[in-house]
Amino acid sequence: MDLTIQEIARACGGTLVVQGGKADGDTRVSSVVIDSRLVEPQGVFIATAGERVDGHRFIPAAFARGAVLAVTQKRPEEVAEAGGEGASRPSGEALEAAQPEGASRTGAEAPADPAGTWGCYVLVEDTLQALKDIAEAYRKKLSVKVIGITGSVGKTSTKEFIAAVLAEKYRVLKTEGNFNNEIGVPLTLLRIRGEHELAVVEMGISDFGEMHRLSKMARPDVCVMTNIGQSHLNNLKDRDGILRAKSEIFDYMAVDGEICLNGEDDKLSALREIGGHKPHFFGLGSSPVQEVAAVDIRGKGLWGSDATLVMAPAGTAREDREQDGMPDMDCAEIVAAALEGDWPGYRRLAVHVPQPGRHMVLNAAAAACVAGLFGLSDGQIAAGIGKVASVSGRTNIISTPHYTIIDDCYNANPASVKAAIDLLAMADTRKVAILGDMLNLGENSHAYHAEIGSYAAEAGIDCIYCVGEESRYMYEAACGGLSGVPGPEAGLSGMPDAEAGLSAAPGPKAGLSGVPDGEVRLSGVSCAEERLSGVLCPEASASDVPNLEASLSGVPNPEATASAHPLAPSPRHVLHYPDRNALLRALAAEREELLPEGGTILIKASHDCGFADILAYLQELD
Repeated sequence: MDLTIQEIARACGGTLVVQGGKADGDTRVSSVVIDSRLVEPQGVFIATAGERVDGHRFIPAAFARGAVLAVTQKRPEEVAEAGGEGASRPSGEALEAAQPEGASRTGAEAPADPAGTWGCYVLVEDTLQALKDIAEAYRKKLSVKVIGITGSVGKTSTKEFIAAVLAEKYRVLKTEGNFNNEIGVPLTLLRIRGEHELAVVEMGISDFGEMHRLSKMARPDVCVMTNIGQSHLNNLKDRDGILRAKSEIFDYMAVDGEICLNGEDDKLSALREIGGHKPHFFGLGSSPVQEVAAVDIRGKGLWGSDATLVMAPAGTAREDREQDGMPDMDCAEIVAAALEGDWPGYRRLAVHVPQPGRHMVLNAAAAACVAGLFGLSDGQIAAGIGKVASVSGRTNIISTPHYTIIDDCYNANPASVKAAIDLLAMADTRKVAILGDMLNLGENSHAYHAEIGSYAAEAGIDCIYCVGEESRYMYEAACGGLSGVPGPEAGLSGMPDAEAGLSAAPGPKAGLSGVPDGEVRLSGVSCAEERLSGVLCPEASASDVPNLEASLSGVPNPEATASAHPLAPSPRHVLHYPDRNALLRALAAEREELLPEGGTILIKASHDCGFADILAYLQELD
């Protein structure tokens, strides 16, 4: 890593204190981390104060593991007063036996000389800002080309496609996991080493100004935008606001940089010039300006797609193609001519996309578009696309002894949920959608959730389980969108015994709008729904729902066969649960009745909903 202690101090405007005799300002560092467990010999530990754990407590531990520098907001004596990890146990062996980072560590006695457990350190006002400053300074020293990826949906998947394709020719570093924010991006940049030729960096935001700061650090050579959808509307308000916020990625783009945009997105396809740069477009063949168009898509169910990439001649600018008469031709005619080999210079490339869904084919087109800028051959592009691996939480297909699971529970907004439902609809088994709240959708959140409920119903999903407060609107719309199924006013989704048993209990609409303090009524109805699966919410009792026990007299014993059970999966079957724990309790009690054996299950929600717990439960089943 080409960075010295003095350069770090200068980058973050801090005060360098040299002590310990093991390093000085000219010492080169090996790595920069914010987790003391990841410290390497000659490494730098940046102490950050989180909500539950103050990283300053682990500075002694970091030095014991070989760090040569700490970046800190606190002096040694301040940390010792608070009882830092390793304050009285500086030996490496003692630290190895210590509790995991984040666990409670109390009772450590401060040494007489607290600085004695520290080496060199840089004192700053804000260590998180220092992290960003150090990353920015390091990026400026690098010759590596950076591909920055942003968008409302599909950033991570697109990153995986682009990185896999570019790796066929170059040594590539990519963002790991979800390190795409103002902490993750600098940590990613600080992982770049001399052997890397390209870095593929995912860049995510939730408010104005964030992308400007990310761009200042990353200084991308190529900017890729996947789409402009409905996400983070609490701050960004509408799609135009999202476009403005995402467009901050261009603020620090290289002067000779390139821009690749999704030509299927109405907002992005209208951008014909950005700061003097003419963008390259990729898509599914809907527009003649697309330099890479994925056509002739042949789905293979949940196991991917075959497609043909039609690619414009390398180095041909869009305005040149327009002069050649493309705008006078229908896009379908252009694609047909290219497929027949009648369009001069256009190439046809057959590819297999391992991940299912048309949106994944679009990601492959994005990768081919970027690959064209870096001179990859058609064979390299096809090989890279074919090697893309699934990412946990993002259209990840998991086979278990009982089910096929579509793990898409990392995040959710209307566009990504619809894409996931489309994918589930491809399954040739019984289909179950476990759908949770889509967060941060602003004042129209109720309408967006209702839209998803209708969409799932119209897609022919067999069982729709809506989980969460906002998802009640999804549940209502799903009930109303199913032919022959009573709406939510009738109680549940048309199950014979259940419907009759709950005839006295108001449905969700009554609980939401027709009853004062509707939240209390809503809670009682949710518990009644759960009780039908043999589980009563801990906070509920028989008094929460009038005559609950009597109303359930017609519900068969849980030991009854699935075919006789009112919750036996059947087409057009919808339930609502107040939270994931309620659903988990129901599954623990009557999983076989709720989930058809051999079925395909989609798990989809915003990541703060904790749906990874549902995935873990299903994966651990014997």
